[in-house]
Amino acid sequence: MNEDVPTPEAAVVAERLTKKYGSLTAIEDLSFTVAPGEIVGFLGPNGAGKSTTMRILSGTMSGTSGRAAIWGASVALDPVGAKRHMAYMPENNPLPEDLRVEEYLTLRARLKDVANDRVAERVNRVMEDCDLARRAAGRLIGQLSKGFRQRVGIADALLSEPKVVILDEPTIGLDPHQILGIRDLIRSLRGKMAVLISSHILHEVEQVCDKVVIINRGRLVAQGRTDDLRRELLPESSFSVVTRASMSELTLACQRLEPAALVETVSQNEGVTRYRVILPATSPVRETLASGLIAGGLNLREISEEKFGLEDIFLAATRRSPAENRRP
Repeated sequence: MNEDVPTPEAAVVAERLTKKYGSLTAIEDLSFTVAPGEIVGFLGPNGAGKSTTMRILSGTMSGTSGRAAIWGASVALDPVGAKRHMAYMPENNPLPEDLRVEEYLTLRARLKDVANDRVAERVNRVMEDCDLARRAAGRLIGQLSKGFRQRVGIADALLSEPKVVILDEPTIGLDPHQILGIRDLIRSLRGKMAVLISSHILHEVEQVCDKVVIINRGRLVAQGRTDDLRRELLPESSFSVVTRASMSELTLACQRLEPAALVETVSQNEGVTRYRVILPATSPVRETLASGLIAGGLNLREISEEKFGLEDIFLAATRRSPAENRRP
């Protein structure tokens, strides 16, 4: 178990991190923080620099410039102190196939300086928490499915009760049932330790993370809570409208209510058309669109406001330039 130390304001600090390989810049001037007990999603397209950043934060790779800190300890200047409070599970987590789960976790606990009289307790605890005790006890790691191998990796990360856990693509290659299990496991860590998680499955990130950090081409393009980013990056309101009215009829009816309204055709089927009506974020018509269209004589089959998810936020963020990011 980690010794008691004062709780820092930020559990993870990346401050103006830059990594260059000759003329290639993998990440540049990248800054963000993770608060104690917070779960943060770290997102970006392939090649954006996510794994490079995580390796620098975990101390497995050095940066070219900038500062990385874990629980107040500099990763570069005090690597032992930083690693004492941190666990890292890489994307391709190497596991010995010829060891049983308990054997492997016991070995790892000893390597992590878990007190001898607590090794068995910690191994049993993480096996319970990661749902390994019931379904993987006594089995060789080589006999486990990909999902349970990932659970073994996370159990390993939790053995020493770290203050910070860094997980690089923990759900890669898993089926939907396995992803749900890993999601619940990660969610259970909230408030207990800071978690930085990289994933391409944006729906899962939205389900478990308190905020997201989005990078593109090695630069920060957005960070914050999804609701805040939704308002910042997707300020318009979008409504799905199903009617027999023509495009021109619906456009005229909408623009009588809101001159800046835009109408797009989504699909048509047997004389019925689904449209998308886009209103400015500040338009008062957002609250009265349905009643206004009906009062104007338009027959509606269906109308509903479309909800933008993290995928929409991600696409909007990665389309803009790093200079447009104004968040600290």
